[in-house]
Amino acid sequence: MPDQIWIDRDDEISALARKLEAHERIGVDTEFLRERTFFPKLCLLQIAAGEEVFCVDAMRCRLDPLLPLFTAGATQKIIHAARQDLEALHFSTRRVVTPIFDTQIAAGCAGLKAQIGYAELAGTLLGVHLAKEHTRTDWSRRPLTPEQLIYAADDVRYLGDIAYLLSGRLRELGRAPWVAEDCAALEDARLYEPNPEFAWERLRGLAQLDPEPRARANAIAIWRERLARDRDLPRSWVLADASVFDVAHANPASAAALYAVRGIAPTFNRQFAESLVEVLAEASRGAVADSAPRQEARPTDAQKALLRRLVGVLDARAAELQVSAEILATRGDLRTLVLGGRDVHALEGWRRAEIGELLLSNLD
Repeated sequence: MPDQIWIDRDDEISALARKLEAHERIGVDTEFLRERTFFPKLCLLQIAAGEEVFCVDAMRCRLDPLLPLFTAGATQKIIHAARQDLEALHFSTRRVVTPIFDTQIAAGCAGLKAQIGYAELAGTLLGVHLAKEHTRTDWSRRPLTPEQLIYAADDVRYLGDIAYLLSGRLRELGRAPWVAEDCAALEDARLYEPNPEFAWERLRGLAQLDPEPRARANAIAIWRERLARDRDLPRSWVLADASVFDVAHANPASAAALYAVRGIAPTFNRQFAESLVEVLAEASRGAVADSAPRQEARPTDAQKALLRRLVGVLDARAAELQVSAEILATRGDLRTLVLGGRDVHALEGWRRAEIGELLLSNLD
């Protein structure tokens, strides 16, 4: 097994970029931190090309020479469970990596577990045992130990072989277009620049609130998102989800009243408190649009029976295709269909032909 090549100088990055131009496929992985920030802090970039693995110190090196490679159509970037890696690279480079081949998506479409991890996938397909003891490493610390570097390198070392085997299986099954479509969806820059106006989507149970507290919770979510982005703080450091609901119900009219709300600590930033009270006042005056969904109707007994039938249809089709049911449609998709909605993933792209039309025919 060749050693990984450590890169921590800008001139080495330029040389690496020239070397990688000759490769049609490269493996890519990242190590980042975001426990104390809103935006992911890219610490390490791993790239596998042929028999070589490069570990780039992203905290010391400018990645600009690699930007053409990240967007070069002639070079496929192989990534496992790519969403977070793509987000980290986007915030560091302001580029969306394309084209990609996500080995987790490919594995699910090929009949393996829908959310299979990289280590399990490498073990299943290659018989390789990968260590897991560095999953909680602080990748911003320097120097990294030899064991940490080996762990990081192994995260990309086998991506090419895994992609090769999965691609062959997908061609046999005629499902390469499934993967191409789902991977292309990850190349949408809007995924990595979320609109604060839709911050309510992160709040579970928001739709079940009455109209007035729901409008306030919606306004609080937008306020928290903007503040967290501006200060580069985790959302929970600004205000925990549970506190969003507590404040929405209490509707405090002053900072003093806000500090009396359960979950608001005496140490809560005074400036934040005054700003939040202003937001609540605007929401109470109707100055903030309630973009969150209205409370969903409770399904009737007949709709519950229909939902059970759709679950059976989905499970039967998944068994026929030998894939996990969640690859085709989620339970949320089915519930939306039963309640009359049609804006669901199961009715888009390749899924519409494989399961969507079948579900629609069972709604009659």
